[in-house]
Amino acid sequence: MALTSKSPKAVVLAALATARRALPAYSHVCSPKKFTQHQLFACLALKNFLKTDYRGVAAHLKDHAELVEAIELTKIPHFTTLEKAAKRLLKSAAARRLLEATVRLHMKRRRRVQRAAIDSTGLECTSASGYFVRRRRYVGGP
Repeated sequence: MALTSKSPKAVVLAALATARRALPAYSHVCSPKKFTQHQLFACLALKNFLKTDYRGVAAHLKDHAELVEAIELTKIPHFTTLEKAAKRLLKSAAARRLLEATVRLHMKRRRRVQRAAIDSTGLECTSASGYFVRRRRYVGGP
């Protein structure tokens, strides 16, 4: 049974535990060893949970010392470090699924929609604007 959570700390702790089970501590023997892959994965899970960008998650970590302590960071990673880690870690489909599953476990989110269409005017609540529907009558189409 999955429990939903609105707590970023709970998500970070779950992501950290998941990453420790699934990923090696460092991606390469000669890596700088400033941050473990587990810590970076937890930061990326926090990014997805908060629906923010890399700068936003770095700022959020700077403002919340309890999250930094939970991730066991000695210093806050620069946003470019997080971006590069995302490119490296999420290259594999397994790591992407792991990240999505971790966030979905706490947010009770369903799968992401692969394709969607929206009314670009933002004036209609339906799937297509009235103008689009009228225009399609004249042009013809499916």
